[in-house]
Amino acid sequence: MLHPRARTMLLLAIPALIIGVASSLVLIVVMKVASVLQTMLWTALPANMGFSPDSPVWIITMLTLTGVAVGLVIRFSPGHAGPDPAQEPLIGAPVAPSALPGLIIALILGLAGGVSLGPEHPIMAVNIGLAVFLGARIFPRVGALDWTILASAGTIGALFGTPVAAALIFSQTLSSNNDVPLWDKLFAPLMAAAAGALTTSLFFHPHFSLSLPHYGQMQIADIFSGAVVVAIAIALGMVAVWCLPRLHRLMHKMKHPVLILGVGGFVLGILGAVGGTVTLFKGLDEMQQLAFSQVFSVSDYLLFALIKLAALVVASACGFRGGRIFPAVFIGVALGLMLHEHVDAVPAAITVSCSILGLVLVVTRDAWLSLFMAAVVVLDSTLFPLLCIVMLPAWLLLAGKPMLMAWRNDK
Repeated sequence: MLHPRARTMLLLAIPALIIGVASSLVLIVVMKVASVLQTMLWTALPANMGFSPDSPVWIITMLTLTGVAVGLVIRFSPGHAGPDPAQEPLIGAPVAPSALPGLIIALILGLAGGVSLGPEHPIMAVNIGLAVFLGARIFPRVGALDWTILASAGTIGALFGTPVAAALIFSQTLSSNNDVPLWDKLFAPLMAAAAGALTTSLFFHPHFSLSLPHYGQMQIADIFSGAVVVAIAIALGMVAVWCLPRLHRLMHKMKHPVLILGVGGFVLGILGAVGGTVTLFKGLDEMQQLAFSQVFSVSDYLLFALIKLAALVVASACGFRGGRIFPAVFIGVALGLMLHEHVDAVPAAITVSCSILGLVLVVTRDAWLSLFMAAVVVLDSTLFPLLCIVMLPAWLLLAGKPMLMAWRNDK
């Protein structure tokens, strides 16, 4: 009754659904544990000790101790807590199972301790490692690459709460041919991403969208304004691209991970004391504070953007386990709000979405993901044609430029 192509897709559907649900559950457990620990460290503990969690002393102390704790985990855990995220793309090679417990602990400590990195890279590494390890034993005829694709798709769906991001990303990596249509190749990853997104939605909803004034009809002048905003965001991001490999090489001359991460945590504490607690953590909840607050000025938004960018570079260079996309979105929101406050004739919807597009493009060099993040944070369908147009000069500006990574020969 079914064509061989349909039977193949059907056989992959069940593993895809299982991997999507499992990928989401791993993310949920890690985020819940990190949230509980964060509440203990930044609410209960300072209250019991008579400190304000916003005080510079507490911020510097917590970040320094977090760095030391993560360094100890990396130093003494088997597999040395997985690969250095600063030297890896979002979707990398499978990690040995022995390294996964240490990687999860290092991620939880970093998230709870206030490090300016997101959960995406370690969660991706954990899910891919588990899927490849277990899948090779349960279904040995399925290759490691297929398990990697399903696990990464499920994780992307779980992270962003929708399978759309996974479909966009894999549409450019899973090339089609005359024998196998692209949709056939996307079927199983999309199933995994949908399962991950639905599972995540049962427990919590990622709050990406901001309440910004509605953008009306597009004007020609808005295209030029958006292109200028994207260029400013790219220029700011390229400063981080230049700094990261050099700081990574400098920090790793100290050799010992406890010393590297302890010093890095102290520097992050100083940056956090200057920028305030809004510049700490992964940035997802904090960017909501930026959008809802009515008290911040142009200089405040600029300070937040620069502090968060510096914290992202320092945290990545020192080897904290975390991802770079969530902090990049926070930086884009802060930069966009600053530009709107500075030139209020340009709608905030344009400045914020175009800033996010430019910075995520610098970080990921993925046009689809950049468009997705810009569109999902500023939920306004009238903006999408403008974003597609300003993507073209942005892509030309970044063609051939290095990514926000510390290359292995810089270690």
